[in-house]
Amino acid sequence: MSEAQWERTLTVTTAEHTHALAAAVGGVLEAGDLLVLTGELGAGKTTFTQGLGEGLGVRAGIISPTFVLVRIHPNLPDGPRPGGPDLVHVDAYRLDSAAEIDDIDLENTMDTAVTVVEWGRDRVEHLSDSRLEIDLHRAVGGEGPTATADGDVLDFDTDDDDEPRTIVFRGFGPRWAEAPNILETSENGGN
Repeated sequence: MSEAQWERTLTVTTAEHTHALAAAVGGVLEAGDLLVLTGELGAGKTTFTQGLGEGLGVRAGIISPTFVLVRIHPNLPDGPRPGGPDLVHVDAYRLDSAAEIDDIDLENTMDTAVTVVEWGRDRVEHLSDSRLEIDLHRAVGGEGPTATADGDVLDFDTDDDDEPRTIVFRGFGPRWAEAPNILETSENGGN
């Protein structure tokens, strides 16, 4: 696996902050972009994708595609980016391999849409020379996930969206040779 060309770490404090940051990122995405979202349950992957959808100008109503694997959200002709790319939202949680990703035939939409794959790490890298990896980490008391004495990570109340998250962005390949300006100038701070 190739090394990231750059990495930026930002902290968001609320679900609205996560949504707004993702909307800004969505504003710089282009057809053919592949995003890989990683994070524990309740970390904010769907909230982030909803913000991306807003920034891309696609139809509202983004929910996790957990049971259908893939949802396509069309660009709105009267939205903020008429003629822009559609959003293909994939949940790879139940998929075990790159071969299973190939079975859902994302190649048909990769060139004309922005493809966001939740739980896609080690499953989708073969789909594109470039990708933007986004890791969302939910903090509890600023210390990160809580673990039991046995080392099991405790499940979180996914209704509590207003606790800090750390979001790590990594760029791979020629499309992401440099970090988008939005990550450099964000009020969230960066590394």
